[in-house]
Amino acid sequence: MDKSGSFIIAEAGVNHNGEIDRAFQLVEVAAQAGADSVKFQTFKANSLVTQSAQKAEYQTRNTQESGSQYDMLKKLELTSDQQIELANFCTQKLIQFLSSPFDNESARWLLDELGLETIKVGSGEITNGPMLLEIARRKPKTIISTGMADLGDIEKALAVLAYGQLNPDRTPKSFNEIMENYYTPAAHAALRDTVSILHCTTEYPAPFEQTHLRAMASLKDVFDLPVGFSDHTPGISIPIAAAALGASVIEKHFTTDNSLPGPDHKASLEPEELALMVKSIREVELALGNKNKKPNAAELGNRKVARKSLVARKGITKGTPFSSENLTCKRPGTGISPMQSWDIYDKSALKDYSEDELITYD
Repeated sequence: MDKSGSFIIAEAGVNHNGEIDRAFQLVEVAAQAGADSVKFQTFKANSLVTQSAQKAEYQTRNTQESGSQYDMLKKLELTSDQQIELANFCTQKLIQFLSSPFDNESARWLLDELGLETIKVGSGEITNGPMLLEIARRKPKTIISTGMADLGDIEKALAVLAYGQLNPDRTPKSFNEIMENYYTPAAHAALRDTVSILHCTTEYPAPFEQTHLRAMASLKDVFDLPVGFSDHTPGISIPIAAAALGASVIEKHFTTDNSLPGPDHKASLEPEELALMVKSIREVELALGNKNKKPNAAELGNRKVARKSLVARKGITKGTPFSSENLTCKRPGTGISPMQSWDIYDKSALKDYSEDELITYD
């Protein structure tokens, strides 16, 4: 994750529909698009939701089925062996494998068994203190989405992460102890080395007017950590804008076909769109350049062509005073700059000039 520009996460999520072959296709698509990583989800339905928990409105809308989250998620699980296959396939395709855990067991497995060095925490887990503590004790790079959260929620999550890093073998006796640890220089130093925050609007698709990209700047000001953006808006314009605003990480859902059944396909990019998003973000990063305002190498040769010089508006005889009546400004810019007009006026011509001839007054 240590790179200049935005670290782009192609969020496959559960868009494999529980089919390992489709998961491999998603890895191929993300790699071909040029994303830095492809991210899946690691969970056991019986550890994630109660059997009576109802779907979110968007899940019912996108799947066109009512019913429980449990029934939906049970069909979308990947086994440990399948995830190992996917991680190995990512290595072959030169793209980083990431996954979001949704319970302590999944977090431990990803970090201890699969050996991930970076973990992504979804917005729904920002209040899952015990899981955050499990993650932090292992000190991975941690990317945490902040959808549905206010500044207080984010601060508490960061406090748990800092506590786990600094006290890997200790169980806090109270949340007060966690917060006391947070307000120390060591806690903030630990977070700066390991944690990135993603601004996010948790709706699928997210309305443009509820996206509030300027909140990225607020997160940066308040927490002084790398800030990125997890996008759920339609299309690719908003993640490109986030890149222009300096997002350190950009995450975007994608699929092989957004007409497929499932909770997230309809709010996901198709392969061509994902590739265009990555390409556009990289172009924006190149265009951002640096803060210096000076002529670039490509411009220097154009100055003589595009700028103007003082030239004779009509024939001028030697000894005639220069004035706005007998001088004008025309290309090329190889002579006296028009900015010197007022220094030239009333001085006498030292030679004859024909119309359009560049003035060479010494």
